[in-house]
Amino acid sequence: MANLKTLKGKTIFMSGGSRGIGLAIALRAARDGANIAIAAKTAEPHPKLPGTIYTAAKEIEDAGGKALPLLCDIRDDANVQAVIGQTVEKFGGIDICVNNASAISLTGTEATSMKRYDLMNSVNARGTFLLSKLCLPHLKQSEHAHILNLSPPLDMSPKWFKNHTAYTMAKYGMSMCTLGMSAEFAHLGIAVNSLWPLTAIDTAAVRNVLGGDQMAKMSRTPDILSDSAHVILTKDPKMFTGHFVIDEELLRAEGVTDFSKYAPGYDGPLAGDFFVPDHVFDGLPTKVMKGY
Repeated sequence: MANLKTLKGKTIFMSGGSRGIGLAIALRAARDGANIAIAAKTAEPHPKLPGTIYTAAKEIEDAGGKALPLLCDIRDDANVQAVIGQTVEKFGGIDICVNNASAISLTGTEATSMKRYDLMNSVNARGTFLLSKLCLPHLKQSEHAHILNLSPPLDMSPKWFKNHTAYTMAKYGMSMCTLGMSAEFAHLGIAVNSLWPLTAIDTAAVRNVLGGDQMAKMSRTPDILSDSAHVILTKDPKMFTGHFVIDEELLRAEGVTDFSKYAPGYDGPLAGDFFVPDHVFDGLPTKVMKGY
C-alpha cells in the first residue's frame, strides 16, 4: 500500500473538533473531500469559546468535505457507541479515528479536586481508549486505517509531573494508548501515532487558561498541526506507526523550510510547549523559549 496524496472519500471520526486544533485538522481533510464526523459536546454557543458542532460542520462542508455533527460526551460508553453507529450508517465505514478531545487543569496535587482529576482521566486517557476500541471493528474493514492521538511523547522527566501530576498522568494515558495499540494492531495494518506541537498553539486554551494574549502572540497557528496531521494520515499505515511526532520535525523531514506562515507577523522567540524533550528543542533551528 502506497502513501496517499489525498484523503478524498476517507471517513474521519473525531472527538472534539468544534474549534481549535481539531477543527483545523478537519478543515484540511475537508479540502481533500473527506467525510468528517465531529463528535463533541458543544451544541449551543459558549460565552467564552468559539464554535459548535454545527458551525464546525458548516465550515467543513464549505471547505469541500462532508460533515456529520454529533452531540457526544466521550465519557458515556453508550453515547459513543451510538454516534459511531450513526457515522457508519451515513458514510459506510470509518477509516481514521482522531482522538482530539482533552481536558486540562495545570494544578498541583493539593489544588486538584477529584472531580477535575476524574474529568481529565475520563476524557483524555479513558476517552482515547474507548473511541479507539469502539472504532476498531470498522478500522479493520478499511484499507487505510489510522488512529491519531493528539498527545505528547512519553518523556519521563519529573519536570513534566511536578507542577501538574494529574494532568500529565491523563495526557500520558493517551500516549500510552499509542505505545500499546500501535504494537497490538500492527498485524492488522492499522497505524496508531501521536502528534504534538513544538510550540504553543494559538487556541482558546492558550488565551483563556495558559497565558492570555501575550502567549497567543508567541504561539503558532493550528495550521501547523493540521498540515502535520495530513502528512501522517496520508502515509501508508503499514509503514508508519508507533511514532510520537513533533510537528516541526515531521514537516522539516517532508521538505518544509519556511515556518513563518505559522506565526504570521511575529519573528521573536516562540513559546515552547509542554512535554517536548530537550533534545528536540536543541535539534531544531527555531528560536523557542522553554516554558518550564
